[in-house]
Amino acid sequence: MSVMGDQEDRTPGMWVDGGDERVVVHVGGEMDTDRAPMLSNALLTAITRVGGPGEIVADLSQMSFCDSAGLNALIRARHTAAEHGKHMSLRAPQPQFLRLLEITGADILFPITDT
Repeated sequence: MSVMGDQEDRTPGMWVDGGDERVVVHVGGEMDTDRAPMLSNALLTAITRVGGPGEIVADLSQMSFCDSAGLNALIRARHTAAEHGKHMSLRAPQPQFLRLLEITGADILFPITDT
């Protein structure tokens, strides 16, 4: 069961699910200037939900591309999560995104998991 909506209400390429301990924001396709606000909104909703879980995971396993706007959305979400006493991690990012993290120095900001 989804925490933030039915699977039928999924935005193409992005949906949220989870439970009492963790919320997962699944991101697919290209994350660019046009789609970054949608990512920001999904993460902000998950992070600021009253009584919500302490762990937020951005599942990037299906994200094929990310530009600076998408990276900025993730960095802002990480900052907001820290302000709310929550932990944010990235799940299974693709090599292109790992390279973007490395080049920008943002790789030190995010724990990365495979699960």
